[in-house]
Amino acid sequence: MLRLFPKTNLLKELMPMLDEQQIRDLVIDHGPTVNHGRPIKQIIEDGDIPRLNGATVLEGKVSDSVFAENLTTKAGQPIRLMYRNNRISTHDVNRGAIPFKDQVLAFNHAHMLNLVKDVLGSSQFEVAGLLPSSTVIPAENLNLVMLENVLRLYMAESSTSTSLYQHWLAAKEKGEEVLDYAGHTISVSSLAPNGVLPYLMDTPSTKEKVDRTIDAQYLIESGVCSWKQYAQIRNASIMAFGMISHYLASKGMVLVDTKTEHGINSEGEIVAADELYTMDSSRFWRRDEVGDLLMRDGKPISFSKEFARGMVKEKDQQFTDDQAAEIAVRYIQGLQHLTGLVFDPDLRPRDERIVDSSNLILDNLL
Repeated sequence: MLRLFPKTNLLKELMPMLDEQQIRDLVIDHGPTVNHGRPIKQIIEDGDIPRLNGATVLEGKVSDSVFAENLTTKAGQPIRLMYRNNRISTHDVNRGAIPFKDQVLAFNHAHMLNLVKDVLGSSQFEVAGLLPSSTVIPAENLNLVMLENVLRLYMAESSTSTSLYQHWLAAKEKGEEVLDYAGHTISVSSLAPNGVLPYLMDTPSTKEKVDRTIDAQYLIESGVCSWKQYAQIRNASIMAFGMISHYLASKGMVLVDTKTEHGINSEGEIVAADELYTMDSSRFWRRDEVGDLLMRDGKPISFSKEFARGMVKEKDQQFTDDQAAEIAVRYIQGLQHLTGLVFDPDLRPRDERIVDSSNLILDNLL
């Protein structure tokens, strides 16, 4: 588990937040330096982290994983090092690199993990001296449960094919009165764009090249997990959703929906496997002083990747430098609002940060 040091957080709470101009200056002045670097696969092949020579590297949408048979802790637990990158993916397409995105999401995750780790568990190892903004995450190499665990409290407008909103639009177009979605039967007329749902819905999806929303019955029949395992994932996630919602209420925000992933550790326990309640995996909407949603141009003011999805106009579009910088600004603003802490980035080149963090972790765990 990544450690957040109380004194450090206290100092950050006392520091003034970066304002919009300071954030823009940070992105323009330092974005190219922190963004530039080799993929971890290349760093390993170049011999910069000798203890990872010969390790397997799995490249994902927004993070890469490294593991090997001989990569185990002193206690014999298999290690998986997760390297967050700056890539941004929408509609299952990589749209390019966003300055500081890796550090923002690492800190976002570390902050939220501390709030819910007792409920969801965690695969992460605690490494003294590793910063919450470290983009190298030390974790146990779990036996992953191959599903994306999605909870929804609102029907957010979304362009993704797995969203409830898109299924609702299709049902309306066909003139259907009832919508069957992920095992839930819902009256089409009872739903409204960006409206609250009748209850918190579990709507799992597959982990495939192109994700599909399915129901719990499909998971069981396909051998993805047992009913007992799904019940534990669902119940623990619902409790954690409530805990994060309570926390966000003090920040004038609401948790709209979220996606978590889970796996089974060496002791047979189901624990959270990857990032929790980040702006990539969740939607957060702003509220005013009386609790109503704050709107801009008729839509909720949001801190999430949905902002970037809205900038996509073509199927294989890559974000321009200006678009990437604007997305970076929104991510940093969102982080400060979600955590109440000033963004304090590591301005060293990405390669240096990765090598130093990797060696610190390996020194501690091996």
